[in-house]
Amino acid sequence: MPEEPTDKPQFSTADIGALAHLYRGEMYRSKIWRTRLDMTTNWAVVTTGIALSVTFSNREASPLPIVLVSLLLGVFLVFEGRRYRFFDIWRTRVRVFENNFYWPILRGQGVNVDNGWNKALANDYASLHFHISLLEAMGRRLRRNYSWIFGIQAISYGGKLAIHPAPLGTLDELWARAAVGPIDGRLVLLAGGVWYLALIALALGTLRGQKAVGRAQSEHQKGDRMRELAN
Repeated sequence: MPEEPTDKPQFSTADIGALAHLYRGEMYRSKIWRTRLDMTTNWAVVTTGIALSVTFSNREASPLPIVLVSLLLGVFLVFEGRRYRFFDIWRTRVRVFENNFYWPILRGQGVNVDNGWNKALANDYASLHFHISLLEAMGRRLRRNYSWIFGIQAISYGGKLAIHPAPLGTLDELWARAAVGPIDGRLVLLAGGVWYLALIALALGTLRGQKAVGRAQSEHQKGDRMRELAN
């Protein structure tokens, strides 16, 4: 009896070989952008270390380097958020291959396209676009890396004001030590508080509705993501 025709697309051996090479290429691009992310984080760590060394080099040294480096870290965070958006493009494609192409093969089920992963991947290649917003990318990097750096800076800044050049005695001394030139110390500390509140708001505000691939997802969430990519 002749076999009934099927509407399901079938991949030939040559097609599977081409997809394997495509996976290797996407993995390589993901690795390159991951390295660029690590470079930005390394710059943030190094500049923070330099600022702390200068600030605590002697009792009379100003805590201003910590303040300036904190602002510089904000710039690094923006750069890293932009790089993470590119990294997420390649990482998304890698995860699509791993979850929908290699996983069924390893389970002995062969290539399965019932969930439309091939259409989603084809659409992504046809119209290249970012999968996550800049704010979500910055929030992820802030929670995973930069929160620790900013925390160390805040503790170091408070410690510098508290112990140098002598243990803190009154609030007037605190305002005087925190002052930056003609800017009153209370204004400086207020600006610092607003800055850190903004960072906390960014970290917490981007927790919901995350679309980045790097986090763990349930099967239902994975299916939703595939339908989103397919559309």
